[in-house]
Amino acid sequence: MRFSKYLIVLALASTLGLSSCSSVKRIIPGSTPAVVEHNLMSGRVGGNGPILVTKIDDTGPAHPQIGLDSADIVYIEEVEGGLTRLAALFSSVIPDRVGPVRSARISDIDLLAQFGRVAFTYSGAQSKMLPVISAANLLDLGAQHESPEIYTRDSARTAPVNMILQAKLLMSKLASQNASIDSSKSPGWTFGNAPAGGSPVISVKMKWPANSYSAVWSATDSRWLLNHSDLPDLADDGKQLGPTTLVIQMVSITPSIYHDKVGGVTPFSATVGSGSGYILRDGKSFAGTWSRPSSDSPTKWTLADGTPIAFAPGQIWVALTDTPPVFTRPAPSASPSPTK
Repeated sequence: MRFSKYLIVLALASTLGLSSCSSVKRIIPGSTPAVVEHNLMSGRVGGNGPILVTKIDDTGPAHPQIGLDSADIVYIEEVEGGLTRLAALFSSVIPDRVGPVRSARISDIDLLAQFGRVAFTYSGAQSKMLPVISAANLLDLGAQHESPEIYTRDSARTAPVNMILQAKLLMSKLASQNASIDSSKSPGWTFGNAPAGGSPVISVKMKWPANSYSAVWSATDSRWLLNHSDLPDLADDGKQLGPTTLVIQMVSITPSIYHDKVGGVTPFSATVGSGSGYILRDGKSFAGTWSRPSSDSPTKWTLADGTPIAFAPGQIWVALTDTPPVFTRPAPSASPSPTK
């Protein structure tokens, strides 16, 4: 009898367009439906576990990147030579592998402080920066501190884009050691319905001196499908990457005191303070203002009248740039011909 009622529930779920893997399939007459947990950083379905951050190479040879589709938040940062590098934050899901892992930069210190004490994974850093990382409020898990079982080499890739983090193995090790890592918390933005207004957007292009990203709104997927240097930005499983909410955060990018081994100056992206930018969600862009008074403060986004801009639940990408984006908007509807 119970099994028959279960089949009726599944049939109803199918009629309503619900997935058979949703919480509906666990409903038994007389029981209380399971509570679905949402991650506080991204709003996506999943837990609020310890935060893992990994620095990921973003040059052409590094693609397809590994594990990015599981990230809650991905930041695009400018590095030497006008190239970009990614900082990927994981909490709702920890993938088996993440990479290719690359080195840390000075912009990471302020940027990550708003998330508390995170597990910070990277392949190394300039010698002058290592003490800065050690003194910061993060768990320093650079490759120089860990074993080859944690930071492995992918034989199908060549250096310097062949270092892969065994993320799940690392987090299991840290759990067994009772390591001090903060769990996911709100970074300052909220989730909910889009505010009124906004400008319809077909696509947007974001530029750095030696790299570019574009994003095309997909109503079918309800997300912004990403292209990297004019090529589809694919995960290692072949799926095109793309966030539900795309943030374009205009920041000041200036030379820092750090430089690479060939003399390239490391740029510093200022994420503390305030500035302008755009929140892209649901096929629209919303011009807004970001505010973050101190490094341990969250980043808040508001409209011109001070109303908070709610993000759409799901993966978030944040482009840190000082170059205004270029939007492609729908053509205006043609006016009807006057009748005679």
